[in-house]
Amino acid sequence: MLRTVGPLSAIIALRFLGLFIVLPVLSVYALELEGATQFLVGVTLGGYALTQMILQVPFGMLSDRIGRKKTIAIGLTILFIGSIVCAFSESIYSLMLGRFLQGAGAIGAVGSALLSDLVKEEMRSRAMAFMGASIALSFAISMGLGPLLGGIYGVGILFWITALSAVGAIILLFSKVPNPPRITHAYEMDESRMHVLLKNTQLLRMNITNFLQKGMMTLAFLVIPIIMVHKFGMEKASLWQVYLPSLLLGIFAMGASAVFGEKRHKSKAMLMLGVILFSISYLIMAYANSSLIFILGVAVFFIGFNIHEPLMQSLASKYARVHERGTALGVFNSFGHFGTFMGGALGGWLYTHFGLVSIAWIVTIVAIFWLVMLATLPNPHRTKNLYIPLIDIKLANLAKLSSINGVVEWYKNETEALLIVKYDGLLIDELDIKNLLI
Repeated sequence: MLRTVGPLSAIIALRFLGLFIVLPVLSVYALELEGATQFLVGVTLGGYALTQMILQVPFGMLSDRIGRKKTIAIGLTILFIGSIVCAFSESIYSLMLGRFLQGAGAIGAVGSALLSDLVKEEMRSRAMAFMGASIALSFAISMGLGPLLGGIYGVGILFWITALSAVGAIILLFSKVPNPPRITHAYEMDESRMHVLLKNTQLLRMNITNFLQKGMMTLAFLVIPIIMVHKFGMEKASLWQVYLPSLLLGIFAMGASAVFGEKRHKSKAMLMLGVILFSISYLIMAYANSSLIFILGVAVFFIGFNIHEPLMQSLASKYARVHERGTALGVFNSFGHFGTFMGGALGGWLYTHFGLVSIAWIVTIVAIFWLVMLATLPNPHRTKNLYIPLIDIKLANLAKLSSINGVVEWYKNETEALLIVKYDGLLIDELDIKNLLI
């Protein structure tokens, strides 16, 4: 699995390294640009997410048609162009334009869909956790390098690093990532099914979860550097001392989440724990009267955030059928990127007019409704997968599978000459399926 997942995880990590590295310092630096206000800085901070939101679904659908790797290469090229625009920006408006272009390379869902194509569902949670850990590692590196390099050389150098990361990711994509297997199935995804996909209540709850989690992340990155610099007098180049320990704690939380969420089938409980920690973290930060207490709140936030990371995309992929996976994850990521944009734009407005205490109580109220929604999320672990060599199957009986109660979906992996049947273990037995087909 590592030889398959490793290169793809490195590509995603390089992409996120480029996007993350400016987050710890962008708000305080952007305030110094021509025409900057706190609201415009918030829009710029989360602006890349707006174009990602708009283009996630088109990129996901494109990947279902022309292939995952070609689509990822297109997105990385757009990220490179947007980073160059940001590097040369001298006003808040040109920086905002560059951030919009960075987000137009909307390949997050495509990368997750490619991972889902390459890894069996039983191993997918582990693979997603590995990818999540690589993203968290890039996050941790960004928290250290961003403030340090930005403080010495200016924010422009960080955007050049993003451009180089995009080039490195493209090289890795075509030199190390294997091609996904060729899949055929008994049904096709088309635009007319989009409304059916959006009505999938399990996916909808995961979409809303992604929206809220990413919104709270951007809001945190908006207020943390401003408060640490302006209220507690920390130097910009020293902000890594706040972020890095918090991210390291978050990585440990991610490992625990993967173990309890996937191996022990406690995914829903871990998601709910993360929500509770979000609320606690904002309350701690809002009422902190010293930098140490404030940093404690930051640490609690990153623990909650990283508890969610190895679970959300894996769960979303399990609630989607194989032929809808690229599009479903595109919708999922669109919600997340819209949350990122709203966390920056709305957060900047709320912080300007009401302050962090009001924001903390708004987050707490949202968290209560969020917990109620997650409490009704069904457990995906009751579904199982059966793998049968095509050579052993009575092909004439395949059409009967779709009408059997308990069979969720079936499809052929032509590359490995396998039939994969996904079924509900509480409604049908594996032996019954084999008796029908073999």
